[in-house]
Parts: sequence; structure tokens; C-alpha cells
Amino acid sequence: MAFIDEPVVTEKEVGVRARWINGWHLFVLTSATITAFMLVRLVSTDFSSPQDLSAMIQYSVRWAVPFIFLVIAISALYRLFPGDVTRWLMRNRRYIGLSFAVAMAWQGAFIFIVSYFHSEHYYAEIYYLRDELEGSSGYLLLVAMTLTSFGVFRRHMSPGQWRFLHLSGVTFLWAYPFSVYWWNVFYYKTQYWFDVLFYVLGFAAFALRILAWGRKRIEDDVAWFQRGIGGCVMLCSLWLAATGHFWQPALSAAVLSRPWSAELELWLPFWPFEPFLPLVTLALGVWFVSGAKVVNRLPRRAAA
Repeated sequence: MAFIDEPVVTEKEVGVRARWINGWHLFVLTSATITAFMLVRLVSTDFSSPQDLSAMIQYSVRWAVPFIFLVIAISALYRLFPGDVTRWLMRNRRYIGLSFAVAMAWQGAFIFIVSYFHSEHYYAEIYYLRDELEGSSGYLLLVAMTLTSFGVFRRHMSPGQWRFLHLSGVTFLWAYPFSVYWWNVFYYKTQYWFDVLFYVLGFAAFALRILAWGRKRIEDDVAWFQRGIGGCVMLCSLWLAATGHFWQPALSAAVLSRPWSAELELWLPFWPFEPFLPLVTLALGVWFVSGAKVVNRLPRRAAA
């Protein structure tokens, strides 16, 4: 699981070298820990109760989400804060991603059990067309990314195809839980601390990528007023990130007032993208600060 145009860490730059927390040893450690916690929780789960099984779906997701948020932030952390820990993260990103796949496999198993053995509850209380499309798309991408993490499958793809799959896949798999926690916090006004925590972590993970992108493209001759505009836009993005309950109703009503837009909401994943507005605004601010060409500069004089 990787991204386009990301730094490469060599064997000499591993950082944290303890064998048991690197490579497949790390994967075995994390996947065994996830599995152990699932089994402990299953001991007190009543399989005849769809509510108990639904709770296991949510429990498995809470184990999976930190891994995908970390995966999407790793390269940005390495660019912004190079050091032993971030070099270790870069070297082990594949195994962290595979640990996410293990946790999601548990969730998939619980979804199957509920939908098969408690179908009435599933379709009455859980099933929603757009959620089903988002979830199914996520699982298809996850399976494809997991398989192509191994050479036997990767060799059948060009480097560009592989990078596109993993870039789009990881981004989608980040966006799905991030949007869920955003809605839990600002629309449903959750009382659970972990909803707020995962929303903040999801926002921070992608914000780090935006900041790393800005640092990579920053120019030295950006006008002071352009940096000022960008800084104000970035502050506005933080305000938007903290006040979704304030602006979401008006934005949703305006965008969904058209019949075609309301139709899209039924099946297009994430439409109309309210959870991502603060991050788009942050990217706009970073674009200004790092050197957006908003002023037409005078052409250089030809050499005499």
C-alpha cells in the first residue's frame, strides 16, 4: 500500500531496528493482537442477538481505523519530521496496511453473519444503498490492494497502474471512515469520545499530507500578501473543521435542492462531500502560501 512520488527509505535507514517490530514480525504481532481482542470480545457475544453482532461490526472497525489513518499519514510524517521513528514507519507501511486488512476481515465476517443469519434486522436497521455501495467498493479496493502487495500479483501490473490502485484505494479507505465519524460528530451529535477522537485523527492524517505537499512545492519569492491570504484561508479551514454542525445544514440544503443532486445522494459515495470541505479549504490555503501564481509577473528583460 503506497503512494505516487513518495520518499524511499533504504535498508541502512531503517531507524528502529528491533527485529520483532519490523517486517513480517510486526505484522504477526499486530494481527495476533487484533485477533486476540476479537476473540476475547466474542466470548461475551450472543450470536443469536443481531444487536450484539452489530456491536462487533463497530468494534472491529475501531480496531481497523487507526491503521488506515496511519498509513495515509506516514509519508507526510517522514517528509515533515524525518527521523528514526518516521523512517521505521516508512519501512513498515506495507505491514501496517496489511494489519488494517486483518481488522477489516473481521468486520467483513461479522457483516456476513448478521446479513445471513439475521437478514431482517440487517435490511431494516443496517442496510442503506449508498452505504452498501461505499462499503462494497472499499472491500473490493482492499482485496485488490492486499493481493497486489505481493510480487506474484504485482508483476502483472505496470508501475503506473499499481501506484494508481494504491493511491486511489488508500484514499477511499481513509475517506469512508473519516466521513462516517464526521457525520457522527456534527450531524448525529455523538456522545462517544472515540467518534470525536477518530474524526480528529482522520482530519489530521490528511492535513499532514496537504502540508507535506505544500512544503515540497513552496517558493521563496511568494508575496507577503499572498502568504497572508493563504494563512487566513488555512485558519478558515480549521474553523470549518470545528463547526460542521453550524454550516452543514445550509450547505446540504443548497446543494441537494436540485433533483439531479438529490438523486446523486442516493448512490454516489460521499455526495455532496460536506466532510471534506475543510480539507479542500486547507489545500487552497496551502496552495496560496506555497506559491500559487495569482499575480501576473512582468516578463524578464532580454539580455543585452
